[in-house]
Amino acid sequence: MLLHFREQGQGTPLVILHGLFGTLDNWQTLARRWADAGHRVISVDLRNHGRSFHSPEHSYDLMSQDVAALFDHLGLGPDTTLMGHSMGGKVAMRFALDHPDRLARLIVVDIAPRLSDMAHQDDIVAGLNAVPLASLENRQQADEALAQHIRWPDVRQFLLKNLYRQEDNAFAWRQNLPALTQHMSAIGAEISAPQPFLKPALFIRGGKSDYISPDDKLHGIPALFPNSQVETVLDAGHWVHAEKPEEVFGLVAAFIGA
Repeated sequence: MLLHFREQGQGTPLVILHGLFGTLDNWQTLARRWADAGHRVISVDLRNHGRSFHSPEHSYDLMSQDVAALFDHLGLGPDTTLMGHSMGGKVAMRFALDHPDRLARLIVVDIAPRLSDMAHQDDIVAGLNAVPLASLENRQQADEALAQHIRWPDVRQFLLKNLYRQEDNAFAWRQNLPALTQHMSAIGAEISAPQPFLKPALFIRGGKSDYISPDDKLHGIPALFPNSQVETVLDAGHWVHAEKPEEVFGLVAAFIGA
């Protein structure tokens, strides 16, 4: 099964992978700008997300294989840059370590290769599972159900982008919520490899985020990505690209030669 993707622009390829509970739409404004700057930009829905296929299995090994199949389908060569945010960043790291010959460079947004504590996702998972899809009449009711577990309106609005009406007019989630709930520990898994990725790698971290720690910057990231640089976007949290799009656009454009 092939991942759902959206392609725009011409030039050297840039493949973008979203984070947990996200979709390719989260990156469309920036993707369009990189395409206008002279790149072939492919935005991807990872398995169990967006309009890509649902599977009972969810692991970084499998998601790396999914991305490899998409590279084959699109005929992407070794001049490709792969970028991922959060969970998508771990997929990108896994792919780079598995297939270093298929990339020119790697970009990772606000995630480190170490084991991630997924306890902070408990309220989000509980909120999503608490939405009564069978009896839901409108999006406001879904927001009210989420609010019992998630107090941040911006997070709720991000999650509600996944809510849609099926052909029978009933509401459903685009993401495969049962599979993601079951495999939450796998989503936090460490990325490791016997050999490092020696090509250029850019890590972008939010200055107000703790997903990349000082120890990650000094030890964890260089151990696997010795030719890497870590750039901090001040006054940005985990969703760096949404909070500070100009800064992220500039960092990526400089790194890939836009």
